This record gives sequence, C-alpha cells and structure tokens, in this order.
Amino acid sequence: MTEQPPPPGPARPEAPLPPTRPTQPVAPAHPVAPVQPVAPARPVQPVSATNNLPPPPAAWPPPDATVVAYDVSLSFGSLVAVSNVSVAVRPGVSALLGPNGAGKSTLLRMMSGQLSPSSGRVWVAGGDPRQDAEARNRIGLVPQQDGVFEQEKALSIVRLAAILSQLDNVEERARWALNLVELDPDIERPVGAFSKGMRQRVKIAQALVHDPMVLMMDEPLNGLDPRQRKQMISLFHDLGSQGKTVLVSSHVLEEVERLGSHVIVIARGRLAAQGDFRGIRGLMDNQPLRFRVSCDNARAVAASLIGAGSVVGCTVESATELQLTTADASRFRREIASVCKSHDVRLVEVAPLDEDLESVFRYLVGGG
Repeated sequence: MTEQPPPPGPARPEAPLPPTRPTQPVAPAHPVAPVQPVAPARPVQPVSATNNLPPPPAAWPPPDATVVAYDVSLSFGSLVAVSNVSVAVRPGVSALLGPNGAGKSTLLRMMSGQLSPSSGRVWVAGGDPRQDAEARNRIGLVPQQDGVFEQEKALSIVRLAAILSQLDNVEERARWALNLVELDPDIERPVGAFSKGMRQRVKIAQALVHDPMVLMMDEPLNGLDPRQRKQMISLFHDLGSQGKTVLVSSHVLEEVERLGSHVIVIARGRLAAQGDFRGIRGLMDNQPLRFRVSCDNARAVAASLIGAGSVVGCTVESATELQLTTADASRFRREIASVCKSHDVRLVEVAPLDEDLESVFRYLVGGG
C-alpha cells in the first residue's frame, strides 16, 4: 500500500491536549501562544558525584538550564568516547552537531540516563536521570535506532508508550501524538511496512505522548523527505516556543542551521564549541575570512584593494563579481565603500562566505 496522506484540515490538532493526570492539564499543542522560557521544575542542583569532582563554578550552570552535563567522560575499555564535556541546555531548540562517530549519541545517552558516565555529573530538570524517576519521566527520547515492534500498528506502539508512562486517556493521547507528527492513527499496515520517514515519526510520537519537559532526539530527520523535514522542524520550533527543551543531534549542517542558532559542536569526543553559530565563527577572527563582492567594475576594485593591503587574496570571477580573502575584516568593510566611490563604481553586494555552519564545522573539526 502507498503511504496514506495526513487527514484534511489542520495538520496539528487545534483542541487542547487531554490532561496526563486530573490535576495537571496540558497546554494545547497547536496553535502556540507566546510564552516565556520556563524554569526547571525543581532548582537545578548537582546530584551526588560519581567521582570527586570539585563543585561547578558558582555562575554555572545558568539558572534556567534544564539539561546539564558537567565534565562528563565515558570510556569503553581503552576507547574514550566522550572526554570532559560540560554543556548546559536551556529551554528552546538546540542542535548537537558533529560528524558520525564524534560522540553525539553517547553524550545523549548519558544525558537521558541510559548510560552512566565514567566521571562527571548529569542532571535533567533538577535530578539525575539515572537515579531520579521524576527527572527521568520529564524526558522524551528519540533514539537513532528504530527499536519498534515491526508487527504492530503505529497506534498500538504509541498507545503502549502512553501506558508505560501511566497516562490517563491512553487512546486519546496516542492519537493526539500521531496527529502531531502528521501520521494517520488508523493506518492498518504494521510499522515494519512503513518507510524510514514514517518510522521516524512513530518514534517521535512515542517520545511526545507523555508531554515531556525535555525532548532529546538523535538524528530524528534521517529518512524524512523535504516536506516532512520542514514539518518536523516547524514542530520542534513550536515545542521550543512552548518552553520545552528540545535537543536535536545531527551531522547535516543544513539541518542544524534551520533548527536554531544555539549549536553545540562535538568533535572527537570533546566539546569543540557551543553558542550561536555566528558567535562561534567569531572565534576564528584571527583566521582569513572570505567575501564575495558584486559591483560594476570588479577588476578595478580588486586592484585597488590589493594595492591598499586590505586583502591577502583575490579572484575576479567575472566583470561584476570577485571573491577575496582578508585577514582584517573590519578594515576591509571600511575600505570597500571608499574604493568603489573613488572609481565611480556601484557597489551591489558584499556577502561573507564564512558565516555558515559549513565553515564553522570545517574549522572546528578539521582544525582549520
């Protein structure tokens, strides 16, 4: 059978999400009302250490951080998978970026409580997910591996997740979660006959069914077609705007740029950088930067810039476009307008070529 399209009407339900328990009503999943980022359910305090680490600095982690890993390491025999990583994740959407084998999955498994670090501390929503059931229940996890019952229907699988979470209104909650990821709850064929993208969405529905505070997803966009990726990224942003903490790992740079500006870069098991990706790019200020310049007379402008010493390399691509490299971006930005004015040349565009995640990733992971 072919994949059934989503039911007509809004892709995500307008009705309020049924409550998990009579005393805890859940906000509507869509549309999203503007909210302020939420604080953790309990004060974020480090739990008892697995080693004799000194306490974290007084100003760290941030008071609104919901996921914190402090100096965590994990070894498998002689293989060090993660080494001395400290990260703090706030409500909203954050991306965990790194090549395959960098340690992203291992770090997520420690953060979700599946693995215990060899050293260091992890706490989520104020508790250690390895020891604190309340903290663990606030996590929704989408693993990279499928791990679904292939002979079962999607509704049965998500319903089971709701039962294991001890939810009320199990049937209604399971249908809500499947509709949220734009899967028809009444699809008859088993999950084993689903496409990769459909199976991914079943896993996301499982993770969302108990309305977690923290959602951790390992490569959740793998196998989705472009339309489905756009819809899932929109859903992640909707959840983040509700005050949830959404942490998505990926090795695909284009995905990460669309997910959000807060990026955690992992390379060779270590934290390479974290923050806004343009801010991370600012770490490279002592490196040559590339620009594309569009103007009426590219050759004359190139000659003047080289003569002035503000650029260290230049390629004239056409009569109206050149690419150049400068070791002093501030000086170049000041001089380009005056050079064009002196030649009576119309300056159309100055575009940086090194402010995307591709260049950040290449520099941080490759060392230059």
